[in-house]
Amino acid sequence: MLARRAWPRASSHIILSKLVRNAQTAAATPRRDEYAAISDRDIAFFLDVLGDRGVITDPDALQPLNRDWIGKYEGSSRLALKPQNTEQVSQILRHCNANRIAVVPQGGNTGLVGGSVPLFDEVLIMTGAMNKVISFDPVLGMLTCEAGCVLEQLDRHVGEQGHTMPLDLGAKGSCQIGGNVSTNAGGLRYLRYGSMHGNVSGLEVVLADGTILDLMSTLRKDNTGYDLKQLFIGGEGTLGIITKVAMLCPVKPASVQVAYLAVPTFQHAQQVFQKAKQHLGEILSAFEFLDHPSLIMTLKHLPNIKNPLPDIQTPIYLVVETSGSNLEHDFGKLEVFLEEAYNDEMIADGTIAQDSSQQASIWNLRESISEGLRHAGAVYKYDLSLPPNDMYKLVEEMRSRMKHLPVTVVGYGHMGDSNLHLNISPSMTRRSCPTSNHLCMSGQPARRGASVPSMGWVR
Repeated sequence: MLARRAWPRASSHIILSKLVRNAQTAAATPRRDEYAAISDRDIAFFLDVLGDRGVITDPDALQPLNRDWIGKYEGSSRLALKPQNTEQVSQILRHCNANRIAVVPQGGNTGLVGGSVPLFDEVLIMTGAMNKVISFDPVLGMLTCEAGCVLEQLDRHVGEQGHTMPLDLGAKGSCQIGGNVSTNAGGLRYLRYGSMHGNVSGLEVVLADGTILDLMSTLRKDNTGYDLKQLFIGGEGTLGIITKVAMLCPVKPASVQVAYLAVPTFQHAQQVFQKAKQHLGEILSAFEFLDHPSLIMTLKHLPNIKNPLPDIQTPIYLVVETSGSNLEHDFGKLEVFLEEAYNDEMIADGTIAQDSSQQASIWNLRESISEGLRHAGAVYKYDLSLPPNDMYKLVEEMRSRMKHLPVTVVGYGHMGDSNLHLNISPSMTRRSCPTSNHLCMSGQPARRGASVPSMGWVR
């Protein structure tokens, strides 16, 4: 049990009164009757556990915490807590569970579907203060860290020791590893390094009643009994809050090549992907696609983004990355692959990045599509896993179904793991826009055997 902080009487009274007043502002705050409202006793308990710096009730400070990154959802939480260790998370959840207080865990708040913001007045439990790297074993390539560590900072840390994180996301500068694991994030390196289920070696989790579940292991192989940690990978905080992570980090590639290709159709893109797997094999690390409307939207609303192939226009573009250990070998394989694909009329044009700056420019285009759509205004977002043959058919079918409406339908995503990001951007206000359930109600994803991990409206 943590030592209780001794507050001077006057200071304690002033702080507690202010916190309770802020936390209990107007009865108009939306809430659910089955859960309790925050009381002065609850505030006093959280102050005792976390101190005044760990308890946030100021409305101005709470406003960005109540909204998701894209401004789609906004909750009405009047209280956010910032635990610094697992024991504090345990005490918070034990108290909330005993008193029927609803909670929402929040990491970097970079998600696109509102999973990290409250629906009503739930208490926010923020993991950002738990941001220590505990250890890194360069022999095993095993990283052990707290859940609030930012992905990009972890990549930098292990990179200094010749390794890399097994996932890469557009939000890497602010997303946290606990949230990455909780949402089973895939990202751009999925094709090469696989899913969280294969890369996470161990977890520490606090259950809803405050029980600390120690599933930490730094061994790649552990075939003893049930692998309970897998329940929390992709659990999105519904079963417990992840507080520590042990993750396998591959060796950092010495040679990275990036090509940007223009192809006539999505069918040609599939042929290029098949040929890439045959010719590039062990060094193929990413295979992304974007359609022409995605490109136009991004270039229009983000002036800093550059078009790698400004002199040609095709329906589909590809980003192909290789990662290996020998520059001459890897570049030679890439050249042979591109020459054959071009001679077979699979690609119309292409370019290979000549340095790290050009590589970053190409990746910046691919990673900025979501931001470009956000700047364009309202957008319906769907994240679907589909059989490869059906990925772009769904985009085309939605364009056909909505051709009478003033909307732009765009598609992009990861061909390496058959993941489509379908976005519908209407040039109208939210009130006059067709229902956001249109795609689901039409039955298209289910009919095509799709997995639908997320969907929603962005305004």
